[in-house]
Amino acid sequence: QVQLVESGGGLVQAGDSLRLSCADSGRIFGNYAIGWFRQAPGKEREFVAAISWSGGSTYYTDSVKGRFTISRDKAKGTVWLQMNSLKPEDTGVYYCAARPRHEDYYCSGYECYESSLPYQNWGQGTQVTVSL
Repeated sequence: QVQLVESGGGLVQAGDSLRLSCADSGRIFGNYAIGWFRQAPGKEREFVAAISWSGGSTYYTDSVKGRFTISRDKAKGTVWLQMNSLKPEDTGVYYCAARPRHEDYYCSGYECYESSLPYQNWGQGTQVTVSL
C-alpha cells in the first residue's frame, strides 16, 4: 500500500525557496502519478503540480509555472516540489497524493491530473508560510 509522507515546509520570506518532499514509505509508488495540492485558510484545496508515473510528463497550475518544478526518483521512492520565488499567496498546507497509473487509460492530460478525484493515499500535509 502506498503511504505518503510530506516534509520540507516552513516559514520563509517572499522570494525565498523551499523544496518539499513526498516519500512513499511503502516504496511501491512506481505505478502511480503523484500530485501536489495546497489549501489556504478558508479556501478550497487546489491543484499545484503533478508528475506522471513514468516521470515523463509534468503539469502545473498557471500561478506556479516558471517558479515550481516537480520531479521524482523512483529508486528513492520520492517526489520533490522545488518552489522558487515564493509569494505570500503560496501560503497553505501542501499535500501530496497518488494517482493510479490505470487512470491514464480513462483520462490523461492537464485537466485529468488537475482533478483531485482520482488521487488516493493523501499525506498529512506540510505547512508552507510565506511572509512579506
